[in-house]
Amino acid sequence: MAEWPASYKMPITASAKKALRQSFRRKARNLRKSINYKSAIKELKKLASSGQTKATKELLAKAYKAVDKAAKTGVIKKNKAARLKSSAAKLLAVKK
Repeated sequence: MAEWPASYKMPITASAKKALRQSFRRKARNLRKSINYKSAIKELKKLASSGQTKATKELLAKAYKAVDKAAKTGVIKKNKAARLKSSAAKLLAVKK
């Protein structure tokens, strides 16, 4: 478990304890998906700026997958996912 703030009170009922465990698991899962899509986009931008089109094309699919998974599970909204994917595709189109 994580560190608690000094003023935090532990849950007493069994259902509150379970809810706390669930929220920790969900937070970790959401953080993992958030980090995955952000790092994929950053890596894609770095490759696109260096001019490696073949590697950028391969990484574009990975970035799409990470963004779609984040949108599917509610980490980001569908419109943000669409914007990210569109800007990623534009990076590749500019380098052609």
